[in-house]
Amino acid sequence: MNRHLKVAFMVAPILAVIGFIGADYYDENEASQEKFINLTVDNHCDVINSDCVLISGEFKINVSDKAGITEVNSTWALDSVTLFLVDKNNKMTEYPLGMQESAHYWQRETNLRKLAAANNGQYKLRLIAKIKGGRYIAEFDTKTVK
Repeated sequence: MNRHLKVAFMVAPILAVIGFIGADYYDENEASQEKFINLTVDNHCDVINSDCVLISGEFKINVSDKAGITEVNSTWALDSVTLFLVDKNNKMTEYPLGMQESAHYWQRETNLRKLAAANNGQYKLRLIAKIKGGRYIAEFDTKTVK
């Protein structure tokens, strides 16, 4: 075995470790870059009866309202969640939700139940869920099925 081959065998593991660490830093940097991802309604959305799921690939968010407390549950841990109630004049009322037991569960008291009832069980909502640099956004209507 010549000396070039010996040096190559000694340097290769070091280069592999440096490459692995570099790839990890690159992935972390890419994950923290700001990007917007649309969420779509899976089937029908009825927030009042806890039947509203928003999806984007493997990521899912469930939006429900129980006795005036609007809840958001997600498959991935979130950094923050903001819900907007949008009236017929397209005027938004912002509701930043507070984290509950973990970063998967968020809730806050809102007027959604009253507003939807006054509007024949239908109301427009917007949602922004933040995960690192990603913002998952959705605009959807809730329609209460009796």
